[in-house]
Amino acid sequence: MSHSHAPGQPGHTHGPQPQAGQPGVQQPAMVMRPPDPVMQAVIEDSFSQVNIALGPPENVSALCSAHSLEKCNDCDVDFINLNRLSKMLHLNPNLRCPPPPQIVSQKLSMAINNTKEEGNALFKAGQHDKAIQRYTMAINVAAQRPPWEASQLMREELSTIISNRSAAYLESGNYVGALVDAEAVITLKRGWSKGHFRKSKALMKLERYHEAKEAIELGLSFEPSNVVRRVSIHIFEYVAEYVTTGTRKWVRYLQI
Repeated sequence: MSHSHAPGQPGHTHGPQPQAGQPGVQQPAMVMRPPDPVMQAVIEDSFSQVNIALGPPENVSALCSAHSLEKCNDCDVDFINLNRLSKMLHLNPNLRCPPPPQIVSQKLSMAINNTKEEGNALFKAGQHDKAIQRYTMAINVAAQRPPWEASQLMREELSTIISNRSAAYLESGNYVGALVDAEAVITLKRGWSKGHFRKSKALMKLERYHEAKEAIELGLSFEPSNVVRRVSIHIFEYVAEYVTTGTRKWVRYLQI
């Protein structure tokens, strides 16, 4: 913009003012706040030195110095989760620090849900082996959530998908696989009656009737008003028959 100054002063043009972040423009110095003395004292009081060695890739992982292991019982160290975070930051150089836990990868969520729904469609079509493959893929994708995302989200996803895979294993005749998955669901989400019900059904197929009865009773103790209560009545009929008389009186029970 051109304009004239007072008499005797030549006119001139003002160019655009340089903005922060442009080349040649000095950034304002960041003022670091002094550390909280109370927090600093807590950190220093709980600090204990650990000798480490650096490992691949490019020395971004921590290992015990004596045996070069991520997890070493002899040295009483476990760097697995720390190294997972370190490697993720190394592979994403633009990510200066982990985002807050409420930030969720929507692309990952979509991939997990879509793969799970593909498994559900195959299960409904009676293609149980293919459904197991899709559920397994969905489980593997869900397990890749970065460590800074809320762990509860991954627990919810995994418990649902593994429960579905347990049902698919049961229908395919792999009763041990169904039981293993049911146990995993209970570990992830103990208060969810579906996991206990999956376990009871697998135990029934394995003719472990006392354990099946205990499993369904435990599930009902967490969710007494759940739909599993109605289904469990049918299970109790032949569990009780076998336990009390030693004979099997098979009755049809509902699928959920």
